[in-house]
Amino acid sequence: MLDFLAENNLCGQAILRIVSCGNAIIAELLRLSEFIPAVFRLKDRADQQKYGDIIFDFSYFKGPELWESKLEAKPELQDLDEEFRENNIEIVTRFYLAFQSVHKYIVDLNRYLDDLNEGVYIQQTLETVLLNEDGKQLLCEALYLYGVMLLVIDQKIEGEIRERMLVSYYRYSAARSSADSNMDDICKLLRSTGYSSQPGAKRPPNYPESYFQRVPVNETFISMVIGRLRSDDIYNQVSAYPLPEHRSTALANQAAMLYVILYFEPSILHTHQAKMREIVDKYFPDNWVISIYMGITVNLADAWEPYKAAKTALNNTLDLSNVKEQASRYATVSERVRVQVQQFLKEGYLREEMVLDNIPRLLNCLRDCNVAIRWLMLHTADSAYDPNNKRLRQIKDQILTDSKYNPKILFQLLLDTAQFEFILKEMFKQMLSEKQAKWEHYKKEGSERMTELADVFSGVKPLTRVEKNENLQAWFREISKQILSLNYDDSTAAGRKTVQLIQALEEVQEFHQLESNLQVCQFLADTRKFLHQMIRTINIKEEVLITMQIVGDLSFAWQLIDSFTSIMQESIRVNPSMVTKLRATFLKLASALDLPLLRINQANSPDLLSVSQYYSGELVSYVRKVLQIIPESMFTSLLKIIKLQTHDIIEVPTRLDKDKLRDYAQLAPRYEVAKLTHAISIFTEGILMMKTTLVGIIKVDPKQLLEDGIRKELVKRVAFALHRGLIFNPRAKPSELMPKLKELGATMDGFHRSFEYIQDYVNIYGLKIWQEEVSRIINYNVEQECNNFLRTKIQDWQSMYQSTHIPIPKFTPVDESVTFIGRLCREILRITDPKMTCHIDQLNTWYDMKTHQEVTSSRLFSEIQTTLGTFGLNGLDRLLCFMIVKELQNFLSMFQKIILRDRTVQETLKTLMNAVSPLKSIVANSNKIYFSAIAKTQKIWTAYLEAIMKVGQMQILRQQIANELNYSCRFDSKHLAAALENLNKALLADIEAHYQDPSLPYPKEDNTLLYEITAYLEAAGIHNPLNKIYITTKRLPYFPVVNFLFLIAQLPKLQYNKNLGMVCRKAADPVDWPPLVLGLLTLLKQFHSRYTEQFLALIGQFIRSTVEQCTSQKMPEMPADVVGALLFLEDYVRYTKLPRRVAEAHVPNFIFDEFRTVL
Repeated sequence: MLDFLAENNLCGQAILRIVSCGNAIIAELLRLSEFIPAVFRLKDRADQQKYGDIIFDFSYFKGPELWESKLEAKPELQDLDEEFRENNIEIVTRFYLAFQSVHKYIVDLNRYLDDLNEGVYIQQTLETVLLNEDGKQLLCEALYLYGVMLLVIDQKIEGEIRERMLVSYYRYSAARSSADSNMDDICKLLRSTGYSSQPGAKRPPNYPESYFQRVPVNETFISMVIGRLRSDDIYNQVSAYPLPEHRSTALANQAAMLYVILYFEPSILHTHQAKMREIVDKYFPDNWVISIYMGITVNLADAWEPYKAAKTALNNTLDLSNVKEQASRYATVSERVRVQVQQFLKEGYLREEMVLDNIPRLLNCLRDCNVAIRWLMLHTADSAYDPNNKRLRQIKDQILTDSKYNPKILFQLLLDTAQFEFILKEMFKQMLSEKQAKWEHYKKEGSERMTELADVFSGVKPLTRVEKNENLQAWFREISKQILSLNYDDSTAAGRKTVQLIQALEEVQEFHQLESNLQVCQFLADTRKFLHQMIRTINIKEEVLITMQIVGDLSFAWQLIDSFTSIMQESIRVNPSMVTKLRATFLKLASALDLPLLRINQANSPDLLSVSQYYSGELVSYVRKVLQIIPESMFTSLLKIIKLQTHDIIEVPTRLDKDKLRDYAQLAPRYEVAKLTHAISIFTEGILMMKTTLVGIIKVDPKQLLEDGIRKELVKRVAFALHRGLIFNPRAKPSELMPKLKELGATMDGFHRSFEYIQDYVNIYGLKIWQEEVSRIINYNVEQECNNFLRTKIQDWQSMYQSTHIPIPKFTPVDESVTFIGRLCREILRITDPKMTCHIDQLNTWYDMKTHQEVTSSRLFSEIQTTLGTFGLNGLDRLLCFMIVKELQNFLSMFQKIILRDRTVQETLKTLMNAVSPLKSIVANSNKIYFSAIAKTQKIWTAYLEAIMKVGQMQILRQQIANELNYSCRFDSKHLAAALENLNKALLADIEAHYQDPSLPYPKEDNTLLYEITAYLEAAGIHNPLNKIYITTKRLPYFPVVNFLFLIAQLPKLQYNKNLGMVCRKAADPVDWPPLVLGLLTLLKQFHSRYTEQFLALIGQFIRSTVEQCTSQKMPEMPADVVGALLFLEDYVRYTKLPRRVAEAHVPNFIFDEFRTVL
């Protein structure tokens, strides 16, 4: 009959594919459970208030129209709903696909069972498949994996969260409209069970059997599978554990499967006393805490509490005398094997001959070790006992007392066992690979010795006093031939023949009185030794390795091992070379990957890579977590070194008196620094001793591990320093900004210096790591802060700056800002607020309007540059860009509301436009016309002024930042600055040439050159923020005239000062000139240039008309408003770097030339 798993056996391949898929689904569910978006939990008050109306559980399905109509009634809710959809649809879809695959899995399994019953697979029925060894295993696994899937979903993704996700997917995707969607079935299967994985939570009634019965499974199939699991050893594990007391460990995997599958037929658990007694006697006579899949543990005493038959059957096992007996037994065993293993691990003890002669003894010791570790780890695990259950507490206390449980000793045993196993495996692999070569070598040696002896007895070879003996000569020749004829491939026959040859050689020595000749004796003894070695070598079999693999399985500790992390870290801190021993433990843990990957591999499934990557990644993360103690300890020592170097050790001057030499020597602190530095290098050595190791499918390079660990610790500490250092009190007078920046600068400098100091001792590129990580922290924080301004937010798992291995910590916000960069930005905006301060452009300084004291100046930005580096300034600049965009968008919506929807304002504007047309003319009776228009629109200017000033203020800050960046770029890296400037000019020249003559080249659509060069130019401050287009705009009626009116409405509040330019008249009615000019300029820049043209024409007309009126009325002085308007034009030309003729087109140049002399 065909092999069941053969490629062309459709029946075997179909069930193998199902099982392989099951293992992949569980890995995906475990992977996704770490990425549940926090909003779906609706944990805190803020989330409930914000999202409570758009995230629904299954109550939504009772009346979807009602809920949707509620949403449609509120535009802001609709907007939030749309934003929520954009941000979460990707992850929700991924969850839905995982849920769908669970449902598809059970549908496929049911279909396969139907096909078997209907005879689709020729000659195969359920009974015949269960008779086949592979078939039996696969059918049992298929049902068991379905149960595990359901349990994993309920444990990792709570019912309410599942419901909210499914409803969100239903609402946001096209699932509701597609007819073939099985959304209803998925919702029925995965609706909330009421189960909660929180400690102390009550178990729902009939759980999990009612959950398991949501999709019916063929009952005959369930009972036959249970029958097989009860009676057979389906994995033939007992052969690896010959001792009867190891039987429950041998059948542990099968016991876990039976535990899960029994929930599909709960009547057995409830009423079948005999069956349950049989199951407990076979599988659970000495254990009651089991691992069901990849370390998910279950305590049967708790799990079987509601089932009468199961509980009664288990009472024998849980009887305190039995608990005491088992615990005492394992205490004795573990003590015995601990001594044994330590003996085996002594240097030089495990030699090849010793191993080959003692294979059974060594394997027995390994079995005892692993069984003891398994029992003690499972039965003392905190997670297995509910602290609120008195009986379970009692059992646990009993075990801890009787087994003399000490986690450190148990961990030491695990370490030693792993090391022992690792050495043995490596030795066996080595011996297996050399087996044939060695065997042939011994055979050749033995045969040659016999040939030489034959030659001796021929009388030809001169060997002292050996007489010629033809019989012996012929006999030895025959023996030599016999040795040569031994066949490696037929090991059994060769073994028997070798034993006979050894006997023959012993006999010839006795019968022919050859003892008298020592040299002949030596030859015979050597040959016998070679033949013995041949027997030993032929006995090296792969079965030993397989047994070691089965016995050394540590998959039960996949999650429990975490409870030993602190012990591991403590032992590494005391003795860094401990890492080498831990390596063997990690490799032993990696063997747990065989369990989920075996079937995926057999089925040649494409999921192999993703599943093995998930589990290997989890294990590598754990390795990183354990070894993180090394960088942590290094940084603790580093902080002491920094303190000593900055506070205690005085720098030695270039010249000093020799009698002061002793004072400068400072031997004690220098010795302390040397001692700490030595400790750091010892730590480094410890991790580098680990050697490159393949953990699952991920290669772990210890040098990389060390570097990542150092990066992680650096990120943790720097991020915390930035978070804590930049928290401001808005009521503080004067502002805390500069002192806090100075203090933070000193902290960052300390980190930087210590990093520089340590780099040679640990062999890393300190400066490179420092720059990469600090830039990553700042860029990540800027990104998170900018999320506030984005509809489609960048989630952590999408961020290019966040990393799983070296995560940037997130801190709870202390005010409206999400991160420190937001707090810094808002503090700068607060202290340079145009309502409170006045910016003097020539001095780049802000002064308080009331007290005229300096508030801050451009030194602020050089201080930020010192503290946060170029990345910090650049990040601040990016954040300001987002804020400007937000302000401009708010401005546009305000314009719509207060101008375009207000009838009276529109009428006023219309009247004004009629009065001033055409713009080239001079307006008669100008004062009256202008001021009546201003008076009628008075109420709109306050909000207008605020918006424009905010934008102007941020533009001034952006200019200052660009200035500081450009200065430091030219100073610190002049070649980069020069190269960027030239490239920029060359590109612009090429683009201009292309517009003159389109046949010339121009960067194509897909060419990222312009985009990339912009990032460089902005980082080097080679850009003008005033020329930037922040938002896309539509045509707005009356836009130029509104801005013109706004400007002349503000002019009476200002006055000209010869030294300072335009300043505010009254502090009570604050207007700051530079933000006003820059705000207006930025606003006009966002629109078509014809609006600017019209705006300038209106100002020109205003100036001409007012001057005309003055001359006709013979007023000797130029009115203040005209001076303001002319200064505005002058500043406009200066800031935009346009030629003066732009303004002279609207104002005669003699007025321009004269007005300063008149002042």
